[in-house]
Amino acid sequence: MITIVRKELADYFTSVRCFILFLLVLLASAAGLYAAYEGIRGVDISTGFVFINLFTTRGESIPSLVTFIGIFVPIIGIALGFDAINREYSTGTMSRILSQPIYRDSVINGKFLAGIITLAIMMATTLLIVSGFGLRMIGVPPSAEEIIRLFIYFVSIVIFGAFWMGLAILFSVIIRNLAISLLASLAVWLFFGFFYTMLIVPAVAKTVDMYLVLLRLSPNTLFDEATMAMLLPQSRGLGLLASGEVSYMIPNPLPLGQSLLIVWPQLTTMIALAAVCFAVSYIVFMRQEIRAT
Repeated sequence: MITIVRKELADYFTSVRCFILFLLVLLASAAGLYAAYEGIRGVDISTGFVFINLFTTRGESIPSLVTFIGIFVPIIGIALGFDAINREYSTGTMSRILSQPIYRDSVINGKFLAGIITLAIMMATTLLIVSGFGLRMIGVPPSAEEIIRLFIYFVSIVIFGAFWMGLAILFSVIIRNLAISLLASLAVWLFFGFFYTMLIVPAVAKTVDMYLVLLRLSPNTLFDEATMAMLLPQSRGLGLLASGEVSYMIPNPLPLGQSLLIVWPQLTTMIALAAVCFAVSYIVFMRQEIRAT
C-alpha cells in the first residue's frame, strides 16, 4: 500500500489539478486574512479568545475564513476522489497495476490515504498561513486552549473532507465515465449544501425539534456545528443560532471539556458517514471483474 500512496502523492503534487487547488487554498487564506483585518477591531475580546477570532471574524463584505473552508473542503475532496478508480479503467492501467505483486485492496486504500494526506496538507497550510500572518497583525499569541481548539477544528476539517472524498471514490467505483462521476458528486454536494437545507427542510419541518433533526442529516450542518463548538466557545449550545446572534450573547465561553462534549456527536457522525462511503466503495471494488486490456 505504501507504494500506491507514494505514487498517488507524486501524481497529485505534480498535476495541474493540485496546483489549482493549492491556488484556491492560498486565495481563501488571503481573503480570510483580509476579512479578519477588516473586522477584528470590532470583535469583543472580553471572552479571552482573541487568536481564534482570526478564523471566525468576517469583514465588511468578505466572509470569514471558516466560511471559505466550509465551501472549499467538499470541492477539494471531490476533486481528489472523483476519478480515483475509473481513471485507471479508462486508461487501461488497472490491470497493469494488479499484475504487479500488489493486493487489490492496497489500490483503493492507498488512493484514499493519499487523498487524505493531500487534503490535510492543504488545510494545514491554510491554518498556518492565517496563524502566522494573523499573529503579526494582532500581536497576541494563542493560548494553549486556543491551540487545542484549532487542532480539533483541523481534525474535523479532515474528517469532513474524508466524507466527500469517500463519496467521490464511491461514484468513481460504480460509474466508469469520469464526467458523470464528477457530476454525480457535485450534485450530492449541491443537494446538501443548498437545496436540502434551504428548501426541503424548511418546507417539511413542522416543529423546531424536527427542523434540527432534519438539518443534522446533512454533513454540512454537522461540520458547521463542529466549527461553532470549537471556534465560537461563547455560544453555549448548537441549533438555530445564526452568526449574527452570537455577538449578542453574554460573553461566558464554555470550557474546552464542555465544548468537546458538544462536538463529539458531530465528529462521530461524520466519521461514521465517511467510513460507510469508503466501506461501500471497498466492497464494490473488491467484487468487480477486472479484465486485461
